[in-house]
Amino acid sequence: MSETAIVIPTLETARLRLRPLAVEDAPQFHAAYGDAATMRFWDAPPSPDVAETERRIRMSTGANPAFHAAWAVCDGESGQLLGMVNYHARQPWARRLAVGWILVPAAQGRGVMAEAMGALVGHCFEALDTHRIEAEIEPDNHRSARLAERLGFQREGLLRDRLYVGGQYKSAAMWSLLREY
Repeated sequence: MSETAIVIPTLETARLRLRPLAVEDAPQFHAAYGDAATMRFWDAPPSPDVAETERRIRMSTGANPAFHAAWAVCDGESGQLLGMVNYHARQPWARRLAVGWILVPAAQGRGVMAEAMGALVGHCFEALDTHRIEAEIEPDNHRSARLAERLGFQREGLLRDRLYVGGQYKSAAMWSLLREY
């Protein structure tokens, strides 16, 4: 398959439906992007309004899926948007990419992200022929670190002042998961 022909598929799990993120998701997704506590560990400050959340979604959905793709994580029965997962910084020639995840506050603590990320990791390894998946997680983001551990990621080291968000430098731990053959 040509890298420019990548289609973002819908992924199904026992409880969830992961479908391509869409601009129409902005009003529901603003519950995450507009929440300061939820965005505390993201690579951007909270969105001040739904219009800014929509702009960020447009940037994401406008990217070439050979390098970046995002999925809306939805409840499998109701269709309610619970969060978002993505891959980004994909280097197909190196068989490497990075992943990110975020939940709306009401969906936290229910195992949603472990289920969603399990589906995304499987997709990245199988459909995208990835060997190495990376996640940059701030040292104080204990929930994401625990999720990474549950998924089999290993912490490799600290990237000092890796991010610059809201006028402040932030360090991030590098976590990786290697494909088992």
